[in-house]
Amino acid sequence: MKRNKLLYRSVILLAFLALNGFILFGISQILAYLNTGADTSKLLHLGTALKTDYIPHLQWTDIKNPGRPLEPYTQEKIARDYLDAWYVRQVAFNSGDPNGIEDHYTAMSRQKLYALLDENNAQDVRVESTTLSHHLSLEFYSADGTLAVLRDTNLERYQRVFKHDFLQFQGTEIADYRVVLLLENGVWRIRHIQQLAQHEPPVIQALDFLPKGAIEGINYYTQDAPWDTFGESYTTQRTQTDFAYIKELNLNTIRIFIGYEDFGKGAVKPEKLNRLLDLLNVAAASDLKVIVTLFDFYGNYALTDWAQTQQHLTTLVKAIQEHPALIAWDLKNEPDLDFDSRGELLVHAWLSQMIKVIKRIDTTHPITIGWSSAAAALQLEDQVDYISFHHYTALDELPEIMTMLSSQTEKPIVLEEFGRSANQGLWNPLGHSRKSQAAYYQEFFTTQGRPVHFLSWTLYDFEHIPNQVAGPYPWRKQKQQYFGLIDKNGEKNEAFEVVKNR
Repeated sequence: MKRNKLLYRSVILLAFLALNGFILFGISQILAYLNTGADTSKLLHLGTALKTDYIPHLQWTDIKNPGRPLEPYTQEKIARDYLDAWYVRQVAFNSGDPNGIEDHYTAMSRQKLYALLDENNAQDVRVESTTLSHHLSLEFYSADGTLAVLRDTNLERYQRVFKHDFLQFQGTEIADYRVVLLLENGVWRIRHIQQLAQHEPPVIQALDFLPKGAIEGINYYTQDAPWDTFGESYTTQRTQTDFAYIKELNLNTIRIFIGYEDFGKGAVKPEKLNRLLDLLNVAAASDLKVIVTLFDFYGNYALTDWAQTQQHLTTLVKAIQEHPALIAWDLKNEPDLDFDSRGELLVHAWLSQMIKVIKRIDTTHPITIGWSSAAAALQLEDQVDYISFHHYTALDELPEIMTMLSSQTEKPIVLEEFGRSANQGLWNPLGHSRKSQAAYYQEFFTTQGRPVHFLSWTLYDFEHIPNQVAGPYPWRKQKQQYFGLIDKNGEKNEAFEVVKNR
């Protein structure tokens, strides 16, 4: 009996302690919440994409005001709220849902937007759009700090208009706007926006040259970190060793790859950029030129992504455009492989926009696109400075391909990827041997009518192939593992000697 009473008391005491613990935990969570700032994106119905994806170029060109000076904090707040207003407008006209409009437009201006949305919804019209650049100047700032008038010059906006889900129009608009903003409840809301003028997009001229001499090169990944050249394992010494092999091959150019997400997307990681600069320094010291592929492992192309990809590209181009090792830009690796999933028109539109961005920054270095095959090589031919394609089928097709391409363009043509995998083994008993690989290169160098400019694939065999490169299946990975001129043990293959003595 005494034991039962003791047990009951213990249970009651434990329950009491547990209940009090639960109450104290709840109180602490409430206090923690009350002591943190409110999440503006939730208060204003903004998605998290606004903070991470929508980062169009914004530049203040003039903030002089004859009356009250524009305080730095207010200047930053106006710019942030102004971009937020564009963002929620773009989301609304794409989704047909006005949610968020009221937070960034005054009562008068949002009624006009609601009317436009209602009309679009009634006609089943949807507008995808994004702004890409804003150049702001202050025309007026009231003495009480509640009204501001801005001019947004050469606002660049790309849009795609759909009706019944069929594309009706896509294109770039460049225009000047006057914008009146009112400070209401701590938010600068658009009261009035007026288009002042519309401009024709500037014509971007293609360069008509490549640097003197033939490009004779190789696509480069380090052996122990393929598709992750600029990762934690990067070292200057290893890069020097690799480039010494490339010089031994009597090659003059390498092609490297910037992983879009790996480099931080729109917010390029400083440590990645530093490793890229170090590689370029080693290349210059080794008398090697470098083609930089700006987008690898990227395949979205959605307009909501354009501002961020533009920021990624702008950061990289500005950082390395003056480097003596840089010879050319390859905008995107094999974009034609994304046609089926993303749509050819959208992929082309994104490529065209990014070419314009590069050429506004760098008017010296030529640009190409690394198409996966000769069949796609002449797409956007009028916008690039030289033609690039990849070829992994029979070499006897090359002369005919070169004749076809040369008859349709006067621009230089680069065979940007070619090679043969020596992947004969368990997963592919009928695959090619090392002798077959060497014979392939010998045939290439003796083939009449082959491209003058070439970059082979690749310097090394690789131990590990990431799934995103070849998928999870061993027989696919094995093929990717054995394209190298140097094997996994660091031994030079027969093909190495063929390339060296070509």
